[in-house]
Amino acid sequence: MSLDRNAFFIDGDWATPADADLIEVVSPHTEEVVATVPEGTTADIDAAVAAARRAFDHGPWPRLSPEERIEVVQAFSNLYAGRMGEMAEIISTEMGAPLSFSNLAQAPAPWMQIEAFLGIARAFPWEESRPGVLGSPVVVRREPVGVVAAIPPWNVPQFTIMSKLVPALLSGCTIVIKPAPETPLDPYLMAELLQEAGVPEGVVNIVTAGREVGAHLVAHPGVDKVAFTGSTAAGRKIAAVCGEQLKRVSLELGGKSAAIVLDDADLAATMEGLKFASLMNSGQACVAQTRILASRSNYANVVDALAETVAGMQVGDPLDPATEIGPMVAQRQQERVEKYIALGQEEGARVVVGGNGMPDGLSSGWYVRPTVFADVDNGMRIAQEEIFGPVLSVIPYDDVEDAIRIANDSDYGLAGTVWTGDAESGLEVARRVRAGTYGVNTYTMDFAAPFGGYKSSGIGREFGPEGLAHYTELKSIYQP
Repeated sequence: MSLDRNAFFIDGDWATPADADLIEVVSPHTEEVVATVPEGTTADIDAAVAAARRAFDHGPWPRLSPEERIEVVQAFSNLYAGRMGEMAEIISTEMGAPLSFSNLAQAPAPWMQIEAFLGIARAFPWEESRPGVLGSPVVVRREPVGVVAAIPPWNVPQFTIMSKLVPALLSGCTIVIKPAPETPLDPYLMAELLQEAGVPEGVVNIVTAGREVGAHLVAHPGVDKVAFTGSTAAGRKIAAVCGEQLKRVSLELGGKSAAIVLDDADLAATMEGLKFASLMNSGQACVAQTRILASRSNYANVVDALAETVAGMQVGDPLDPATEIGPMVAQRQQERVEKYIALGQEEGARVVVGGNGMPDGLSSGWYVRPTVFADVDNGMRIAQEEIFGPVLSVIPYDDVEDAIRIANDSDYGLAGTVWTGDAESGLEVARRVRAGTYGVNTYTMDFAAPFGGYKSSGIGREFGPEGLAHYTELKSIYQP
């Protein structure tokens, strides 16, 4: 079955592009073109924003009751549940995520988000009456923020789309989604399901395009809020535009998270946990625990255990169910990771596993060798900069206080973990590390709780009631 597409989803139907240019979707495994989709222009963005604007200003969606919107989103969720296997395979094909990860997270996790937001929306205080200090009650309403521009990245495309789309829909917003050019295929299946679920025309609009066209969407005067997931550098530019326009914005940005391994941790269980926490999605994850902190007295044991674990992970074809590490999404990303591996050696770090060059048995595809560095100082660039690949740095610490200091010595504050045999000690460490999400002997997200980062890891939160609230404006009504 061909994955080629020739239209955008605008105003509830498939719209002819303004230009004939195409985006070639290239398999990171074979380096061959697997599909083409139209490449959006500013004219296509203008059409999508106009449709979203009409739907918000004049259409039924914002004026439905929360219960009516919940009913439509529930229908979408039910349809999505039946197509998760197909969605997982599309994402693995277009961006190279191991199918084992896609079947765990690339498709099921977005569906779990939908269901979680539905539960939150049913209990959300859309309108409440409060006793006023002047003697009369005050009605507090939460109303939709307006037209939303959603810009997801390529690494977990459906996951990051859902964190914006679902709360926007439940709040009564309309939305324009600009997928990353590396992952333009999965939104087409999503659009078909939204259409089948009965989402009114103009409420959801999707235009595949490059970054310059995305910048046009951010600055568009018809957009009321921007929701972006991506690099910190791009997030700063978006924040500047939104600040100039006083446009609402939420930013989920980069990370350089630390996993603190305490001396009482079960080392075998810790290594098994770090296979996911540090190397999920082939290391292409903003929450990846890429700094492994080990005490000087236990340092050699942690390095050896991590080296053995990483060396034993299967690298190769992402559609092979046994694969644990797939290719990088693009050649530029492969080159970026290779440069950091070379840089780490120049900085004086010691390669324990991996290093530059293609993994054994592979001669094509955008692969890198999963790499573990020892003798890393936290001031090195490989310990401070987000690499976005399967590269881990093991950093020594003197005591727990020193470990917490090192964990906090970062421009980022997105995630972190502590691995210990004492859950209470782990909780104490978690309370002191400045990160938006934290795990004790695991790393995961709960969609009932807020997700986002401190410092350069972003502004605002996704998931939970807090994530839904980002798509609303507060109105107070006084009744004398």
